[in-house]
Amino acid sequence: MMFKRLLLLLVAISIAVPAVAQQRAITVASTTSTEQSGLFGYLLPAFTAQSGIQVKVVAVGTGQALDIGRRGDADVVFVHDRQAEEKFMAEGQGVKRFEVMYNDFVVVGPASDPAHIAGGNDVLEALRKIAATKSIFVSRGDRSGTHAAELRYWKDAGIEPAKALEANYKEIGQGMGPALNTSAALNGYTLSDRGTWLSFKNRGDLKILVQGDKRLFNQYGVMLVNSQKHPSVNTAEGQAFVDWLISPQGQSTIAGYKINGEQLFFPNAASGR
Repeated sequence: MMFKRLLLLLVAISIAVPAVAQQRAITVASTTSTEQSGLFGYLLPAFTAQSGIQVKVVAVGTGQALDIGRRGDADVVFVHDRQAEEKFMAEGQGVKRFEVMYNDFVVVGPASDPAHIAGGNDVLEALRKIAATKSIFVSRGDRSGTHAAELRYWKDAGIEPAKALEANYKEIGQGMGPALNTSAALNGYTLSDRGTWLSFKNRGDLKILVQGDKRLFNQYGVMLVNSQKHPSVNTAEGQAFVDWLISPQGQSTIAGYKINGEQLFFPNAASGR
């Protein structure tokens, strides 16, 4: 009887092991905005249903996501910092870059608006007013695409924020959700991608105060990690995900993600580079 049970167990294992081995999966290093906005929760089940490929997301700042790709610890990177993405490609770390979708950044702050920036559409002028009044500004400080954009805006405004705002420039080293939470708690200003803002529940007294500046355009790109540098990359599965994102079905799925009837991301896939 014992021998029979052992034989049945071995047969069961021999059947199960190939099934596990055949499971297809990829790791995608991406930004906190795609995760915290709820986009991936909406997008990935559709991809997996069609392809059978499971997707594990590592949601960090864009700089960290690209570093994960550089180490070969992700198959695909899906981020939003054009300059950093082009550097990644120039290093030979990615196979090809494709534009996927866009939204925009907004400056949010307390309804009391001590810097008097409400209703503006010039992000540089808004930052100058925040600096002049030494108002609280919460920076992600996490090498994310949003953080990189914020630093560019300060530079273009001719301001060193840590010097101008002193202790009121709060670098938290965390994602968009915590930055918005901190801003709500401190009645401070921050730069947010619109997608995370729309999905954010704990707004407190925060409101969108500045929007519509063409500088606030926020493009997302996707790249398959180069298997010639990192042989462990799941090239076929990763490419299948990239191809689906830029396909009519993937683009339609992105466009279909809405909160309270408002679209969070706008597909604009074109030729990769």
